[in-house]
Amino acid sequence: MKAVNVGMLGIGTVGSGVVNILERNADVISRRAGRQIHVTHASARHPERPRSCRLEGIRLTTDPFEVVDDPETEIIAELIGGYEPARELILRALDNGKHVVTANKALIAQHGNEIFARARENGVTVAFEAAVAGGIPIIKAVREALTGNRIEWLAGIINGTANYILTEMFYEGREFGEVLAEAQRLGYAEADPSFDVEGIDAAHKLTILASIAFGIPLQYDKVHVEGIDHISRDDVEWAEELGFRIKHLGLAFHEDGGYALRVHPTLLPRRHMLANVDGVMNAVMVKGDAVGPTLYYGAGAGAEPTASAVVADMIDVVREFNLEPENRVPYLAFHTHSLSDGPVLAMRDVQTAYYLRLSARDEPGVLAEVTRVLGDFGISIEAIIQKQPEPGADHVPIILLTHRVHERQMDAAIERLEHLDKIAGRVIRIRVEALE
Repeated sequence: MKAVNVGMLGIGTVGSGVVNILERNADVISRRAGRQIHVTHASARHPERPRSCRLEGIRLTTDPFEVVDDPETEIIAELIGGYEPARELILRALDNGKHVVTANKALIAQHGNEIFARARENGVTVAFEAAVAGGIPIIKAVREALTGNRIEWLAGIINGTANYILTEMFYEGREFGEVLAEAQRLGYAEADPSFDVEGIDAAHKLTILASIAFGIPLQYDKVHVEGIDHISRDDVEWAEELGFRIKHLGLAFHEDGGYALRVHPTLLPRRHMLANVDGVMNAVMVKGDAVGPTLYYGAGAGAEPTASAVVADMIDVVREFNLEPENRVPYLAFHTHSLSDGPVLAMRDVQTAYYLRLSARDEPGVLAEVTRVLGDFGISIEAIIQKQPEPGADHVPIILLTHRVHERQMDAAIERLEHLDKIAGRVIRIRVEALE
């Protein structure tokens, strides 16, 4: 059959990986897709720069709209990232009757509802496996392999930079700022690392996963997001002393009254599988009512891991060429008319256990006052560690583990604690999950 021509927007690290995989595995790809797949047209800001792939047979241009408007291309692979012009380019491609493959998690999380609607209007497909967890086929697993299950919750380490930093803090005993600087030197973190360390990147990915798991519209603005920049080396050590590891998780729960979507540092029991995912690796655990917990692990970024997901999407698109739009796999696993209108819960209505760190004056009665404040708000304590003060210091760190309470109770208790004259500075909280 006639080969399928692909137009690529961006031919950097991931784009070069796509070209290499399509060339290296051309025989097995054509056998699986039923047709050969070739990149014939690509845009690049700097086409003169050397690439880690062969460019024979690929027309390069600096104008991405030229690629989108090329009548010979049938699939557009958007790999430039960001919101604009990526959004405009994808919408134009869809209006031109072209299928789209994208790795752009930020765009899908923020504008996916609009993009999917435009694709349906034009009878074409948008595929986005590479947008979440790089080479791990987590979207396909949740959307297709687990489709007979009612998903109860999912939890994931879905940002390699944050995971690398916490791993190094744990094993090497270093502080956040020192490890972040190293991650930037190694290329794991951008010059501006805010998307990674503040949880924004993970929140984009969680938005997509939660929509597919629960059949709810994409609602990035309702995800509770916290970063890891307030985590200290001492927190990592004291968590270990209590039997926990700190991981930066994306968590989505189907709870009574709605859905809880949150990204934040989390204490996990040290033997939990997710607690032992280290370095830049990603992992997602999904619990279905029939299958129970399942774990998906692998490289969450990088040229060929991400390109692997892009190429797999291209193959899926080609396989669906002859299907009527209504017979294709729904983008968010559920058909549009059956998406749930259940609310996403405000963080104050979510229940979890807590790790608290506070600096208290080293004198009798302070610990009793702290526990009394917690008791006033219905918060019971599971464990307490009171450390010896540093030589010459008049304050001592106190670490507490609480039982599960609503966030609103903890908010009120922390506000009261921070107003006590015997407590110095802010009270640090980290949520605790068993994920059973």
